[in-house]
Amino acid sequence: MPTGVHLRDARQQLFDAADRVLLRDGPNGLTSRAVTDEAGCAKGVLHRHFTDFDTFLTDLVLDRAAQLDAQASALRASAGADTVAANLTSALTILFGPVPVAIIPLITFRDELRARLRRARPGGGMAILAEATTAISTYLTDERELGRIAADADIDSLTLSLVGGGHLLFTDRDAGPPTTSAVEKFVAAVISDAVQRRPA
Repeated sequence: MPTGVHLRDARQQLFDAADRVLLRDGPNGLTSRAVTDEAGCAKGVLHRHFTDFDTFLTDLVLDRAAQLDAQASALRASAGADTVAANLTSALTILFGPVPVAIIPLITFRDELRARLRRARPGGGMAILAEATTAISTYLTDERELGRIAADADIDSLTLSLVGGGHLLFTDRDAGPPTTSAVEKFVAAVISDAVQRRPA
């Protein structure tokens, strides 16, 4: 077991190691020892930077959720350009990338983690899904204001369909992520009525 390995930016390296463990072994394989072994450092390194493992997991999830803010901004900036379906297809592919999808069951099955996330930020108990929901809802609202989807489109229902269905579409990690054409087909089916009913 390595004990003298110096980690530059130890927090980020531990987060990256946790991502790799999650992707390889799933939530059940994510332990403090697995993370430090993956990072190539002593177990004590994690505890020098985090009070306990639940604190580490909370900071990991919040860090990964914050990274999705950039995608949310990019999605919002795309309103009015390309097509609504193309923008949503691209956004869902990133919002439900391998790491976010691996984090969702981690949150689901760890009660203490959910409790800490709720204390850390509003709606934080389901971080990642909450980020995706906000990003999609804001984008659809912008497109409705631009007239690219129907003025009477139910944004909440469209958002739930896209986020819920998108999550299911990307969840089967054994089969790998869905193809772009499969995501495009799904998005087109969800938004078809709202797009067709927009003013000419």
